[in-house]
Amino acid sequence: MKLVVDANIPAADACFGAFGEVIKRPGREISAEHLRDVDALIIRSVTPVNASLLAESSVRFVGTCTIGTDHVDSAYLAQQGIRFANAPGCNAEAVVDYVLASLLTLAERQGWRLLDRCVGIVGVGNVGSRLQARLQALGVKVLACDPPRAEREGVSEGETGFASLETLIEHCDVLCLHTPLVSAGPHATRHLLNAERINELSPGTVVVNAGRGDCIDGLALRSRLAGQNDLTAVLDVWENEPAIDTALHDLATLATPHIAGYSLDGKLRGSLMIHQALASHVGEASALTLDGICPPPALASFTLQQALPCEDALRLCARAVYDVRRDHESLTREAHALGLAQGFDTCRANYPRRREFSTLTVCLGDEAQPLAPVLSAAGFNVVLA
Repeated sequence: MKLVVDANIPAADACFGAFGEVIKRPGREISAEHLRDVDALIIRSVTPVNASLLAESSVRFVGTCTIGTDHVDSAYLAQQGIRFANAPGCNAEAVVDYVLASLLTLAERQGWRLLDRCVGIVGVGNVGSRLQARLQALGVKVLACDPPRAEREGVSEGETGFASLETLIEHCDVLCLHTPLVSAGPHATRHLLNAERINELSPGTVVVNAGRGDCIDGLALRSRLAGQNDLTAVLDVWENEPAIDTALHDLATLATPHIAGYSLDGKLRGSLMIHQALASHVGEASALTLDGICPPPALASFTLQQALPCEDALRLCARAVYDVRRDHESLTREAHALGLAQGFDTCRANYPRRREFSTLTVCLGDEAQPLAPVLSAAGFNVVLA
């Protein structure tokens, strides 16, 4: 078997080498000519998979080591009898870490407390449900909007915690988007946050998009930010990546290059899930485990001896694992050096190793032990010294 694998997929040899010859190529450079005599294609989110890529190929299996699938023409694959697999939930914890790190950073900069905010979550799937659980465990008020899920579960607005998007816009201090990209139909999400809804946002609202760039009308958001300068935008995903809107990038308070889910742990989960799907496709058993391919964290534990204000403790622990400011500054620096599009891809291709909150064990001395509930709620492992 011959496999073409995106060069940015970690543990590619461990996960796919046993199946045959592994050829690694940058995801944006994979073309039809590379796939003529290839049996399997393993990608991430930057490779569009469609008839023009595969029509002359021998590919019988396509796997994307990501949650999202809007870069893959799954209908075409089904029509051609090509097996397709994605990795739902693989990096959901990393995206939640990103959102919490961003909100804690904004709270410090702008002088408010996350624990006093009302957060609206649009899309309560793998990521949104985990974010909701962590925020609620912290004691943050959460409103959730997910019409397709409410419809599937047979509930109406106001039942089991679901609310309309208009309710979230009216009542929430923070609006987090975690929907898939759906271009048409009753629950379309393209430009879900359109000009009308953006103009309805109360001054001071924080908008976080770590889902799909096209779910926000970027021109409308840019217009509101440039004209009134009364919203805070945290943008990890963008329309037209990597050729993103320079003016919108400059207006965002935190601007990062589609890396919210880029933890090593999340990437390795994705690699492992596609490994398992390919093993099933070829009828082979797999004994590979996440522990078998995941290295120990650089910082496994530290001790807090003294009590701190809750959000100071959360920021301290979060930044010990992941500091979102690094990614914001990295994109700004590379954009200045290379231009925004090339800088965007350079940041992604050279992304430093990042771990998840759950990999850090926080030991609490006697005086710091009251912090145990809030640190556990945020996703850290807590032990009492």
